[in-house]
Amino acid sequence: MDYRRLGRTDEKISMISLGTEYLIDLPEDHVIKVIRRALDAGINYFDLFWAKPEFRDIMGKAFERARRNVLLAAHLGSTHQDGQYKAVRNIEKSSLFFEDFLTRYRTNYADVLFLHNSDGREDYDEIMKPGGLKDLALDYKASGKAKYIGFSGHTVDTAMEAVKSGIIDVLMFPINIAGHAVPRKQELLRACMEHDVGLIAMKIFAGGKLLDKWNSMEIPGHLVGGKERKLERSGNLSPVAGIHYVLSQPAVTAVVPGCRDIPELERDLAYLGCSAGEKDYSAALKDIRQFEEGECVYCNHCLPCPQSIDIGPVIRSLETSNREAYAALTVPATECVECGECESRCPFGVEVIPKMQQAAALFG
Repeated sequence: MDYRRLGRTDEKISMISLGTEYLIDLPEDHVIKVIRRALDAGINYFDLFWAKPEFRDIMGKAFERARRNVLLAAHLGSTHQDGQYKAVRNIEKSSLFFEDFLTRYRTNYADVLFLHNSDGREDYDEIMKPGGLKDLALDYKASGKAKYIGFSGHTVDTAMEAVKSGIIDVLMFPINIAGHAVPRKQELLRACMEHDVGLIAMKIFAGGKLLDKWNSMEIPGHLVGGKERKLERSGNLSPVAGIHYVLSQPAVTAVVPGCRDIPELERDLAYLGCSAGEKDYSAALKDIRQFEEGECVYCNHCLPCPQSIDIGPVIRSLETSNREAYAALTVPATECVECGECESRCPFGVEVIPKMQQAAALFG
Protein backbone atom coordinates (compact mmCIF):
# COMPACT_ATOMS: atom_id res chain seq x y z
CA MET A 1 0.00 0.00 0.00
CA ASP A 2 1.16 3.55 -0.71
CA TYR A 3 0.30 6.41 1.62
CA ARG A 4 -0.18 10.13 0.99
CA ARG A 5 -0.25 13.13 3.29
CA LEU A 6 -3.78 14.30 4.05
CA GLY A 7 -3.46 18.00 3.36
CA ARG A 8 -2.14 20.09 6.23
CA THR A 9 -2.97 17.41 8.80
CA ASP A 10 0.34 15.55 8.34
CA GLU A 11 -1.59 12.27 8.64
CA LYS A 12 -0.52 9.63 6.12
CA ILE A 13 -3.48 7.71 4.69
CA SER A 14 -3.73 4.84 2.25
CA MET A 15 -4.33 6.07 -1.29
CA ILE A 16 -6.80 3.20 -1.66
CA SER A 17 -9.16 3.74 1.26
CA LEU A 18 -12.71 2.54 1.81
CA GLY A 19 -16.24 3.86 1.73
CA THR A 20 -18.68 1.72 3.69
CA GLU A 21 -22.13 2.57 2.32
CA TYR A 22 -22.45 -0.66 0.34
CA LEU A 23 -21.99 -2.75 3.49
CA ILE A 24 -25.23 -1.48 5.00
CA ASP A 25 -27.78 -4.20 5.86
CA LEU A 26 -25.36 -7.04 5.14
CA PRO A 27 -24.74 -9.79 7.74
CA GLU A 28 -22.40 -8.99 10.61
CA ASP A 29 -19.82 -11.66 9.80
CA HIS A 30 -19.74 -10.52 6.15
CA VAL A 31 -19.14 -6.87 7.10
CA ILE A 32 -16.44 -7.74 9.61
CA LYS A 33 -14.62 -9.93 7.07
CA VAL A 34 -14.55 -7.11 4.51
CA ILE A 35 -13.24 -4.58 7.04
CA ARG A 36 -10.63 -6.99 8.37
CA ARG A 37 -9.43 -7.75 4.82
CA ALA A 38 -9.12 -4.02 4.18
CA LEU A 39 -7.08 -3.62 7.35
CA ASP A 40 -4.84 -6.52 6.38
CA ALA A 41 -4.22 -4.84 3.01
CA GLY A 42 -2.99 -1.67 4.71
CA ILE A 43 -6.12 0.46 4.31
CA ASN A 44 -6.17 2.91 7.21
CA TYR A 45 -8.87 5.46 6.29
CA PHE A 46 -12.58 4.65 6.40
CA ASP A 47 -15.53 6.91 5.59
CA LEU A 48 -18.44 6.20 7.97
CA PHE A 49 -21.48 8.41 7.40
CA TRP A 50 -24.33 5.96 8.08
CA ALA A 51 -26.19 6.51 11.36
CA LYS A 52 -28.16 3.26 11.53
CA PRO A 53 -27.53 1.95 15.07
CA GLU A 54 -27.21 -1.73 14.12
CA PHE A 55 -24.69 -0.93 11.41
CA ARG A 56 -22.62 1.19 13.77
CA ASP A 57 -22.54 -1.62 16.31
CA ILE A 58 -21.23 -4.06 13.71
CA MET A 59 -18.57 -1.64 12.53
CA GLY A 60 -17.57 -0.94 16.10
CA LYS A 61 -16.81 -4.63 16.49
CA ALA A 62 -14.87 -4.68 13.24
CA PHE A 63 -12.55 -1.89 14.39
CA GLU A 64 -12.28 -2.76 18.07
CA ARG A 65 -8.70 -4.08 17.82
CA ALA A 66 -7.53 -1.63 15.17
CA ARG A 67 -8.66 1.81 16.38
CA ARG A 68 -5.16 3.13 17.06
CA ASN A 69 -4.04 2.29 13.54
CA VAL A 70 -6.89 3.78 11.53
CA LEU A 71 -8.52 7.10 10.76
CA LEU A 72 -12.30 7.07 11.10
CA ALA A 73 -14.31 9.77 9.36
CA ALA A 74 -17.67 10.70 10.92
CA HIS A 75 -20.33 13.04 9.54
CA LEU A 76 -22.09 15.84 11.41
CA GLY A 77 -25.62 16.14 10.05
CA SER A 78 -26.17 12.52 9.03
CA THR A 79 -29.04 10.93 10.97
CA HIS A 80 -31.26 7.89 10.98
CA GLN A 81 -35.03 8.31 11.12
CA ASP A 82 -37.83 5.77 10.61
CA GLY A 83 -35.40 3.25 9.20
CA GLN A 84 -34.02 5.71 6.65
CA TYR A 85 -30.95 7.88 6.23
CA LYS A 86 -31.65 11.59 6.57
CA ALA A 87 -29.48 14.70 6.40
CA VAL A 88 -30.41 17.34 9.01
CA ARG A 89 -29.06 20.69 10.16
CA ASN A 90 -30.59 20.63 13.63
CA ILE A 91 -27.86 21.05 16.24
CA GLU A 92 -29.40 18.76 18.86
CA LYS A 93 -30.07 15.89 16.46
CA SER A 94 -26.66 16.23 14.82
CA SER A 95 -24.95 16.23 18.21
CA LEU A 96 -26.96 13.21 19.34
CA PHE A 97 -25.91 11.12 16.36
CA PHE A 98 -22.28 12.15 16.58
CA GLU A 99 -22.15 11.19 20.27
CA ASP A 100 -23.83 7.94 19.25
CA PHE A 101 -21.05 7.42 16.70
CA LEU A 102 -18.41 7.72 19.42
CA THR A 103 -20.24 5.28 21.67
CA ARG A 104 -20.93 2.61 19.08
CA TYR A 105 -17.50 2.86 17.47
CA ARG A 106 -15.96 2.48 20.95
CA THR A 107 -13.82 5.58 20.64
CA ASN A 108 -13.61 9.04 22.19
CA TYR A 109 -12.85 10.95 18.99
CA ALA A 110 -13.31 10.99 15.22
CA ASP A 111 -10.24 11.66 13.11
CA VAL A 112 -12.19 13.68 10.52
CA LEU A 113 -15.60 15.18 11.28
CA PHE A 114 -17.34 16.15 8.05
CA LEU A 115 -19.92 18.87 7.66
CA HIS A 116 -22.21 16.49 5.87
CA ASN A 117 -23.46 16.62 2.30
CA SER A 118 -23.87 20.32 1.61
CA ASP A 119 -24.89 21.52 -1.85
CA GLY A 120 -26.22 24.93 -2.74
CA ARG A 121 -26.01 28.43 -1.28
CA GLU A 122 -28.91 28.18 1.16
CA ASP A 123 -27.70 24.96 2.75
CA TYR A 124 -24.10 26.15 2.88
CA ASP A 125 -25.13 29.34 4.69
CA GLU A 126 -27.23 27.31 7.14
CA ILE A 127 -24.24 25.14 8.04
CA MET A 128 -21.77 28.01 8.27
CA LYS A 129 -23.94 30.50 10.17
CA PRO A 130 -23.07 31.43 13.77
CA GLY A 131 -24.43 28.66 15.99
CA GLY A 132 -24.70 26.25 13.05
CA LEU A 133 -23.02 22.91 12.37
CA LYS A 134 -19.71 24.61 11.62
CA ASP A 135 -19.53 26.03 15.13
CA LEU A 136 -20.57 22.69 16.60
CA ALA A 137 -17.76 20.99 14.69
CA LEU A 138 -15.28 23.59 15.94
CA ASP A 139 -16.45 22.93 19.51
CA TYR A 140 -15.85 19.22 19.04
CA LYS A 141 -12.40 19.93 17.65
CA ALA A 142 -11.58 22.19 20.60
CA SER A 143 -12.71 19.49 23.05
CA GLY A 144 -10.66 16.78 21.35
CA LYS A 145 -13.66 14.80 20.10
CA ALA A 146 -12.67 15.60 16.52
CA LYS A 147 -9.11 15.98 15.24
CA TYR A 148 -9.88 17.59 11.88
CA ILE A 149 -12.87 19.21 10.19
CA GLY A 150 -14.03 18.18 6.74
CA PHE A 151 -16.68 19.20 4.24
CA SER A 152 -18.54 16.85 1.89
CA GLY A 153 -20.57 17.98 -1.08
CA HIS A 154 -21.27 17.54 -4.78
CA THR A 155 -21.12 21.05 -6.29
CA VAL A 156 -18.02 23.01 -7.18
CA ASP A 157 -19.26 26.38 -5.88
CA THR A 158 -19.99 25.30 -2.31
CA ALA A 159 -16.92 23.07 -2.15
CA MET A 160 -14.77 25.97 -3.37
CA GLU A 161 -16.13 28.25 -0.67
CA ALA A 162 -15.50 25.67 2.01
CA VAL A 163 -11.91 25.17 0.85
CA LYS A 164 -11.22 28.92 0.80
CA SER A 165 -12.88 29.48 4.19
CA GLY A 166 -9.80 28.29 6.06
CA ILE A 167 -12.03 26.22 8.33
CA ILE A 168 -11.79 22.78 6.77
CA ASP A 169 -8.81 20.46 6.64
CA VAL A 170 -10.35 17.87 4.30
CA LEU A 171 -12.75 17.96 1.35
CA MET A 172 -14.69 14.95 0.10
CA PHE A 173 -15.90 15.45 -3.45
CA PRO A 174 -16.90 13.38 -6.52
CA ILE A 175 -13.90 12.84 -8.78
CA ASN A 176 -14.13 10.50 -11.77
CA ILE A 177 -13.26 10.41 -15.43
CA ALA A 178 -16.81 11.28 -16.52
CA GLY A 179 -16.59 14.57 -14.63
CA HIS A 180 -13.22 15.65 -15.96
CA ALA A 181 -14.67 18.52 -17.97
CA VAL A 182 -17.10 19.79 -15.30
CA PRO A 183 -16.72 23.60 -15.28
CA ARG A 184 -14.32 24.89 -12.61
CA LYS A 185 -13.40 21.38 -11.46
CA GLN A 186 -9.71 21.97 -12.12
CA GLU A 187 -9.96 25.32 -10.34
CA LEU A 188 -11.31 23.49 -7.29
CA LEU A 189 -8.39 21.05 -7.37
CA ARG A 190 -5.95 23.95 -7.56
CA ALA A 191 -7.67 25.62 -4.61
CA CYS A 192 -7.18 22.47 -2.54
CA MET A 193 -3.49 22.55 -3.40
CA GLU A 194 -3.15 26.25 -2.58
CA HIS A 195 -4.93 25.93 0.77
CA ASP A 196 -3.34 22.55 1.58
CA VAL A 197 -6.72 20.88 2.00
CA GLY A 198 -6.68 17.10 1.72
CA LEU A 199 -8.99 15.79 -1.00
CA ILE A 200 -10.82 12.50 -0.57
CA ALA A 201 -12.30 11.39 -3.89
CA MET A 202 -15.72 9.75 -3.72
CA LYS A 203 -17.95 8.43 -6.53
CA ILE A 204 -14.84 7.35 -8.41
CA PHE A 205 -16.89 5.02 -10.63
CA ALA A 206 -19.95 7.35 -10.63
CA GLY A 207 -21.88 5.00 -8.39
CA GLY A 208 -20.71 2.03 -10.47
CA LYS A 209 -22.17 3.40 -13.69
CA LEU A 210 -18.78 3.80 -15.36
CA LEU A 211 -18.04 0.10 -14.94
CA ASP A 212 -21.26 -0.97 -16.66
CA LYS A 213 -21.41 -1.76 -20.37
CA TRP A 214 -23.05 1.10 -22.23
CA ASN A 215 -22.81 3.14 -25.40
CA SER A 216 -24.61 6.26 -24.20
CA MET A 217 -25.65 7.37 -20.74
CA GLU A 218 -26.85 10.35 -18.75
CA ILE A 219 -25.00 10.53 -15.42
CA PRO A 220 -26.64 12.60 -12.65
CA GLY A 221 -24.80 15.72 -11.59
CA HIS A 222 -24.19 14.61 -8.00
CA LEU A 223 -22.09 11.71 -9.29
CA VAL A 224 -19.68 13.95 -11.21
CA GLY A 225 -19.57 17.14 -9.14
CA GLY A 226 -21.54 19.32 -11.56
CA LYS A 227 -24.48 19.28 -13.92
CA GLU A 228 -25.73 16.10 -15.55
CA ARG A 229 -23.29 14.70 -18.10
CA LYS A 230 -24.45 13.10 -21.35
CA LEU A 231 -21.79 10.64 -22.43
CA GLU A 232 -21.15 8.35 -25.36
CA ARG A 233 -18.42 5.78 -25.71
CA SER A 234 -17.37 2.77 -27.71
CA GLY A 235 -15.22 0.91 -25.15
CA ASN A 236 -15.27 0.06 -21.46
CA LEU A 237 -13.46 1.59 -18.51
CA SER A 238 -11.46 -0.81 -16.36
CA PRO A 239 -11.49 -0.31 -12.57
CA VAL A 240 -7.71 0.08 -12.62
CA ALA A 241 -7.78 2.85 -15.24
CA GLY A 242 -10.64 4.56 -13.42
CA ILE A 243 -8.73 4.55 -10.14
CA HIS A 244 -5.52 5.73 -11.78
CA TYR A 245 -7.29 8.66 -13.40
CA VAL A 246 -8.54 9.84 -10.01
CA LEU A 247 -5.24 9.33 -8.19
CA SER A 248 -3.45 11.25 -10.95
CA GLN A 249 -5.47 14.42 -10.38
CA PRO A 250 -3.92 17.34 -8.49
CA ALA A 251 -4.61 17.44 -4.73
CA VAL A 252 -6.25 14.00 -4.54
CA THR A 253 -5.04 12.20 -1.44
CA ALA A 254 -7.08 9.00 -1.62
CA VAL A 255 -10.04 7.28 -3.22
CA VAL A 256 -12.86 5.78 -1.14
CA PRO A 257 -14.59 3.24 -3.38
CA GLY A 258 -17.53 1.44 -1.86
CA CYS A 259 -17.18 -2.36 -1.83
CA ARG A 260 -20.00 -4.81 -1.17
CA ASP A 261 -17.75 -7.81 -0.65
CA ILE A 262 -14.17 -9.05 -0.67
CA PRO A 263 -14.07 -9.71 -4.45
CA GLU A 264 -14.96 -6.04 -5.09
CA LEU A 265 -12.34 -4.96 -2.57
CA GLU A 266 -9.74 -7.18 -4.23
CA ARG A 267 -10.72 -5.68 -7.60
CA ASP A 268 -9.72 -2.25 -6.33
CA LEU A 269 -6.66 -3.41 -4.42
CA ALA A 270 -5.40 -5.02 -7.63
CA TYR A 271 -4.53 -1.49 -8.77
CA LEU A 272 -1.48 -1.61 -6.51
CA GLY A 273 0.21 -4.31 -8.59
CA CYS A 274 -0.76 -3.21 -12.09
CA SER A 275 1.51 -2.13 -14.91
CA ALA A 276 1.61 1.33 -16.44
CA GLY A 277 -0.21 -0.04 -19.48
CA GLU A 278 -3.07 -1.37 -17.37
CA LYS A 279 -3.37 2.00 -15.61
CA ASP A 280 -3.52 3.97 -18.86
CA TYR A 281 -6.78 5.95 -18.96
CA SER A 282 -6.07 8.17 -21.97
CA ALA A 283 -8.12 6.07 -24.40
CA ALA A 284 -11.13 6.13 -22.07
CA LEU A 285 -10.86 9.88 -21.61
CA LYS A 286 -10.71 10.45 -25.36
CA ASP A 287 -13.48 7.92 -25.93
CA ILE A 288 -16.00 9.75 -23.76
CA ARG A 289 -14.63 13.10 -24.91
CA GLN A 290 -14.31 14.64 -21.45
CA PHE A 291 -11.32 16.86 -22.19
CA GLU A 292 -10.32 20.04 -23.96
CA GLU A 293 -7.76 19.86 -26.75
CA GLY A 294 -4.42 21.05 -25.47
CA GLU A 295 -5.12 20.17 -21.83
CA CYS A 296 -2.63 17.97 -19.99
CA VAL A 297 -4.39 15.07 -18.27
CA TYR A 298 -1.16 13.61 -16.77
CA CYS A 299 -1.44 10.33 -18.67
CA ASN A 300 2.34 10.06 -19.34
CA HIS A 301 2.04 9.22 -23.04
CA CYS A 302 4.59 11.98 -23.62
CA LEU A 303 7.28 9.87 -21.93
CA PRO A 304 10.05 8.88 -22.07
CA CYS A 305 11.75 12.25 -22.26
CA PRO A 306 15.33 12.06 -23.64
CA GLN A 307 16.37 14.36 -20.78
CA SER A 308 14.44 12.28 -18.19
CA ILE A 309 12.07 15.15 -17.35
CA ASP A 310 8.91 13.85 -15.64
CA ILE A 311 6.65 16.00 -17.79
CA GLY A 312 3.25 15.43 -16.16
CA PRO A 313 4.34 16.43 -12.63
CA VAL A 314 6.17 19.47 -14.05
CA ILE A 315 2.98 20.66 -15.74
CA ARG A 316 0.90 19.85 -12.65
CA SER A 317 3.32 21.86 -10.49
CA LEU A 318 3.05 24.73 -12.96
CA GLU A 319 -0.75 24.66 -13.04
CA THR A 320 -0.99 24.55 -9.25
CA SER A 321 1.96 26.92 -8.61
CA ASN A 322 3.36 24.25 -6.31
CA ARG A 323 7.02 25.09 -5.72
CA GLU A 324 7.46 22.32 -3.17
CA ALA A 325 6.29 19.62 -5.59
CA TYR A 326 8.44 21.06 -8.37
CA ALA A 327 11.51 21.20 -6.12
CA ALA A 328 11.07 17.50 -5.34
CA LEU A 329 11.38 16.53 -9.00
CA THR A 330 14.64 14.89 -10.03
CA VAL A 331 15.06 16.77 -13.32
CA PRO A 332 13.91 20.42 -13.68
CA ALA A 333 12.17 21.93 -16.70
CA THR A 334 15.32 23.90 -17.47
CA GLU A 335 16.82 20.68 -18.88
CA CYS A 336 14.30 20.69 -21.76
CA VAL A 337 16.13 20.79 -25.12
CA GLU A 338 12.89 21.39 -27.08
CA CYS A 339 13.28 18.26 -29.17
CA GLY A 340 9.50 17.91 -29.54
CA GLU A 341 9.37 14.13 -29.02
CA CYS A 342 6.88 14.57 -26.18
CA GLU A 343 4.51 16.67 -28.27
CA SER A 344 4.54 14.13 -31.08
CA ARG A 345 3.38 11.42 -28.67
CA CYS A 346 0.74 13.39 -26.77
CA PRO A 347 -2.80 12.20 -27.66
CA PHE A 348 -4.35 15.43 -26.35
CA GLY A 349 -2.43 18.01 -28.35
CA VAL A 350 -0.60 19.55 -25.39
CA GLU A 351 2.02 22.13 -26.29
CA VAL A 352 4.62 20.74 -23.91
CA ILE A 353 7.58 22.90 -24.86
CA PRO A 354 5.92 26.23 -23.95
CA LYS A 355 4.83 24.70 -20.63
CA MET A 356 8.41 23.65 -19.89
CA GLN A 357 9.51 27.21 -20.68
CA GLN A 358 6.83 28.61 -18.35
CA ALA A 359 7.85 26.25 -15.56
CA ALA A 360 11.50 27.15 -15.99
CA ALA A 361 10.67 30.85 -15.85
CA LEU A 362 8.41 30.47 -12.80
CA PHE A 363 10.47 28.09 -10.71
CA GLY A 364 13.98 28.80 -12.02
